Amino acid sequence: MAANVYASATVDDAPAEGTGQARVLGGATIDCPDAATRLTSVPEQARPDVDKELAALDEQIAQAYQRLAESAEAVRQDSGFADDKIVAPLEEERSATLERIAAAIDEVGDRPAGLDELAECAVRDSGNASAAPADGQDGAQDGDGQDDGGQDEGGQEGEQGRGGNGGQAGNGPVAADYADIRSVEPDAAGPRATKDASRGTFTSSCGVNEDGLFNSDNVIAAPGVANGAHHFHDYIGNQATNAFSSDEDLAKADTTCEDQGDRSAYYWPVLRLQNGTQEQDANSPGGGIEGNAGEIVTPKEVTLTFVGNPRGEVTAMPRLLRIITGDAKSFVNGPANANASWSCTGFEDRQLKDKYPLCPQGSDVVRTFDFQSCWDGRNTDSANHRTHMAFAAADGSCPSGFRPVPQLVQRIVYDVDAPSLEDGGRTTPLFAVDSFPEQLHKPVTDHGDFINVFDEDLMREMVDCINSGRTCGAGTGGGEDPGGEEPGGEAPQEPQEPTASPEAPDDGGDGGEQPGDGDGTEEPGKGDGTEQPGDGGGEPGDGVEQPGDTGQENPSEPPIDDTPATEEPADEGAAPGGDDEQPEVYASPSAGDDAAGDETGDPTGANGAGQGADGDGAGQETPGANAPTSGGDASAADGTEPQAVTGGLAETGAQLWPAAAGAVLVVAGFVVLRRVRRT
Repeated sequence: MAANVYASATVDDAPAEGTGQARVLGGATIDCPDAATRLTSVPEQARPDVDKELAALDEQIAQAYQRLAESAEAVRQDSGFADDKIVAPLEEERSATLERIAAAIDEVGDRPAGLDELAECAVRDSGNASAAPADGQDGAQDGDGQDDGGQDEGGQEGEQGRGGNGGQAGNGPVAADYADIRSVEPDAAGPRATKDASRGTFTSSCGVNEDGLFNSDNVIAAPGVANGAHHFHDYIGNQATNAFSSDEDLAKADTTCEDQGDRSAYYWPVLRLQNGTQEQDANSPGGGIEGNAGEIVTPKEVTLTFVGNPRGEVTAMPRLLRIITGDAKSFVNGPANANASWSCTGFEDRQLKDKYPLCPQGSDVVRTFDFQSCWDGRNTDSANHRTHMAFAAADGSCPSGFRPVPQLVQRIVYDVDAPSLEDGGRTTPLFAVDSFPEQLHKPVTDHGDFINVFDEDLMREMVDCINSGRTCGAGTGGGEDPGGEEPGGEAPQEPQEPTASPEAPDDGGDGGEQPGDGDGTEEPGKGDGTEQPGDGGGEPGDGVEQPGDTGQENPSEPPIDDTPATEEPADEGAAPGGDDEQPEVYASPSAGDDAAGDETGDPTGANGAGQGADGDGAGQETPGANAPTSGGDASAADGTEPQAVTGGLAETGAQLWPAAAGAVLVVAGFVVLRRVRRT
């Protein structure tokens, strides 16, 4: 077990000089029971002390994870090192902290039973090692004379894309954390609304955090504790939100919302590009020191919509109600409380829970939080910050004793390109949300937070708007009747960008048009204008004919060999970029190809042996086909140039010249033999 866990640990565990970042083990993580979710009942008088001790447990795990990273060499030499020097001291610290929690509760109520059982921890395989490139490749070019702290040719740090460890700081993300959105099945329709449904919507417009308000606090889960989140948050709305904000501070704070009656706090983990950028927190706890590194991406758009209930009217949220949706520790806790979803504009009927989306060119990444919409009618918070709120059942009903309140649907859009998975994000950087260090930036850990600081008059206006079936709020014009349209689920989606769906191409197209394409033939991450296998109606003049095309080639360009490229099916679970790359493979997955990539562990949704239009396997799928090639950004004007998926010209030449030389030698050998025989 120890060998499996640490086999992928990088040899170079020193931080990159001047970055303040610790090298971490992407192949292993610390797994401890989450005491916060188990404490469903804590007396009000004990909550301040209990919250601080719970935050101390998080700090202990973060420090143990960092010690694990710094001890990689010792762990390789002694498989028992981690248990003796890291896990055992951690369990001692946790035992003492859990005893203080029990004592604090015991002073004012009944001592909780079983807390001491939550001290046990383990080092376990993260699963990231299986995503490493073949033959131990680390995602960077070997022999290029660059070290971890150096800059590569694109200006990005050598830390980026380190194979199985992944990500700029080494603790994720990895290729297996991504999936092509086109491989996802559309979601089933939600509950149908009854005649008593509250069909209205209320929108609050609060900006996109363009002023850059960030911190690594969490005033809901860890009040009074600096760096209680261990990762950076974006904040919009209330501008006084930090670990030490009192209710009075929140009530009188400035707000970024257009309607100044909304001083609510809306916050979520930042999204970062793993591109080597040194942000303001690069040398700080919660930032680079804890594995949250890279350029923070400002959202392109944030939509805050409050919707009704499909079975009846909603009641007002109580002022200062706190809601956390999702689970920041889902990677080790399990997915029971995971709730965020990911998609792409034009494809929002398809949602991912445990993968980041790879979006076609011209389509933006969409991150959605559907908050709990059933309130217990009494409490504005609870000991574990969950039990006072609940999700509606599949039919829209609330649990017994709970009442429906307006549901916050938070939609965040980012203008980021699909990363180049085949080279670990070296060409186009990986993106990921901030996380606790041991959670390895997994998408399933995404979460959102909300504190209701609406003026009571504005809250009543919201409830009346929703219950009367109108469309109200900032930027809506106010008071429109949506025409009795039934909600299709827990919350209505924003209007999607017009697009020709890969499964239902427009008439006259080639069946492969994606959102934002200029020629209807591009695939995700490429602007090369090449048709994809399975295209049935290629447009004349599109540049390059691929297997399965029926359109003619551009007569102005040199003829291109359209013999179907062949490739051995990839081993399941193998990541692109290893030594098994096939040269000159131009075919890539069509929009309608096999959608099983997500289930089979293929991180790109391209699972090897896809078929072209003629069904003979001519259109071979290639790993990372939706990511930009190593040649950089390709524009639509480059539509006549085929895109090889195996690297640049120098790399391809380096692979082909030995074969060419060998062929010359063989021919020469035959000539010599013939002459000898004649003689």
